[in-house]
Amino acid sequence: MDASPLPRNAAIAPAAPVIEARGVSLTFQTADGPVHALKDVDLSIGRGEFVSFIGPSGCGKTTFLRSIAALEAPTGGTLRVNGMAPDAARRARAYGYVFQAPGLYPWRTIAGNISLPLEIMGFSRAERAERIARVLDLVELSGFGAKFPWQLSGGMQQRASIARALAFDADILLMDEPFGALDEIVRDRLNEALLELWRKTGKTIGFVTHSIPEAVYLSTRIVVMSPRPGRITRVIESTLPAERPLDIRDTPEFIALAHEVREGLREGHAHD
Repeated sequence: MDASPLPRNAAIAPAAPVIEARGVSLTFQTADGPVHALKDVDLSIGRGEFVSFIGPSGCGKTTFLRSIAALEAPTGGTLRVNGMAPDAARRARAYGYVFQAPGLYPWRTIAGNISLPLEIMGFSRAERAERIARVLDLVELSGFGAKFPWQLSGGMQQRASIARALAFDADILLMDEPFGALDEIVRDRLNEALLELWRKTGKTIGFVTHSIPEAVYLSTRIVVMSPRPGRITRVIESTLPAERPLDIRDTPEFIALAHEVREGLREGHAHD
């Protein structure tokens, strides 16, 4: 028997946040005294959002991303990932992580690098092969699986790193300034490719960047952070359409959003 439809005026409960931070603070103890990296960070990220973190060097944006990934442990507040503590989410393989450098093993082929986490997780040879082929296609590297990292350009290596993070099909993708070391032309191409990948997969993406145009071009929301101790000074909702050709950056709407981000960064310095 079919379930009865909901009444037309029935309230639908909002989905729980994929990532939720409440009062998150983090202090590192060093030989020179405590370093306050994060202070009272409150943020909720919903499923399928693309959220960029931007701020000056040392503002804690990478520290916050690493805290989500259980690579750092907050010293105050609460942080939940898929309703779990970050360490439990890590054990549940809830996310893939892309670092600033590709971090590919030079003695393994591209397919071998992508295969490594799948081997550790116990996937069969056949399933590894299927997943490797699928993610190579997603990042437009089909036909390059047998190459070694040194045979690929920097941009292609970073795409291989993204493929490795996608291979076990986690719902969350955390990216720590993955295109920062690339030239502008390659960076533009990878920004386009990342948007297309996000549209195809529907993953929740947390993305750290120093680039205002990159943050505005990619994101559904932009989180602006202050100098240390890192706080959120402004969260900016994007009004750009889902389809974003590169020349959208010349439009008044894009320029206005970039101006708002810049004002948020200035506001953070004013509070410093």
